[in-house]
Amino acid sequence: MTVASCVIGVDSGGSGMRVALAGADGSGRSAQVSSEDPVRTGARGIDAGHFTEQLAPMARELLERSGNARVTAVAIGAAGMATLGDDLRAELPSALHRALGVGRLALAADAVTAYAGALGDRPGAVVAAGTGMIAIGTDLTAWHRADGWGHLLGDCGGGAWIGRAGLDAAMRAFDGRRRGSKALLARAEELFGPAPGLPGQLYPRTDRPAMLASFAPEVARCAPDDPVAQAILRDAARHIADAAAAVCPSSDAVGQGEQPEVALTGGLFKMGDALLGPVRAELKDCLRHVRLVPAAGDPLDGAVRIARDIAAQRLRLPLDPRMLSVHIGHTGYDS
Repeated sequence: MTVASCVIGVDSGGSGMRVALAGADGSGRSAQVSSEDPVRTGARGIDAGHFTEQLAPMARELLERSGNARVTAVAIGAAGMATLGDDLRAELPSALHRALGVGRLALAADAVTAYAGALGDRPGAVVAAGTGMIAIGTDLTAWHRADGWGHLLGDCGGGAWIGRAGLDAAMRAFDGRRRGSKALLARAEELFGPAPGLPGQLYPRTDRPAMLASFAPEVARCAPDDPVAQAILRDAARHIADAAAAVCPSSDAVGQGEQPEVALTGGLFKMGDALLGPVRAELKDCLRHVRLVPAAGDPLDGAVRIARDIAAQRLRLPLDPRMLSVHIGHTGYDS
């Protein structure tokens, strides 16, 4: 891909970093590189120095492939930006200006880039679900979020939540308690070994949410023939719909001629109809004024879109000091 000017989109999270380069005018095919090394988090939150150390060489590789196009804007979506992004907001504008000559930079929570990837700049709500679960919505004047509080305080209906409920049902069956599932017990023992050893495997791990979430697909596989697994997915669907309803704007809030849209994005929904069927039914029941649409793209697509929008000074998504900030020049700030 050879382009005269380009934008860079970044998606950073617990599984590493993905970086894409695309033509600033929307032309040209996107090129992409990735790293499986997550950015460190320290006393000041997400480590801006480590972030730059990872991003700069990846961006330079893409620029070399493009014929060293001029970077007009960069948009970064990062997990934890809302609560752990102070160091990034303070340091990245000048660091990326020095490293890449960037004059326009957007820093966004990963839920915002998920929204932009799924719905663009149309009003509505997006549920992003993988190991965790968060819903984010906007009427294009402000952002509203629900859940995303982690596996101990929330993420209700997400992968870790479903996996934990499935393992709970397995342990109930092992004990002979009510609401147990022999099918889920069999799957748990096939994956993790004898049931009494499961606590010793789970509790010491630092990646407990990921381990719990790894069992969520087993719940979906058992659901067609197991009423307990079916009930778990129905409960998950209710939690997901509740979160979407909490953030979705009303028809009155979006003005005439526009109907709020809802999209689902993230790896959890790849489990298929065992989960998607109940989710769609719950959304239809509690959000009758909206249109359920397929997600147009993923969070990296959303970062590229935001970068193009700030390059062309046409960003419609609302600015917010923690959810989405735009930095002009190497130190300037526009929110």
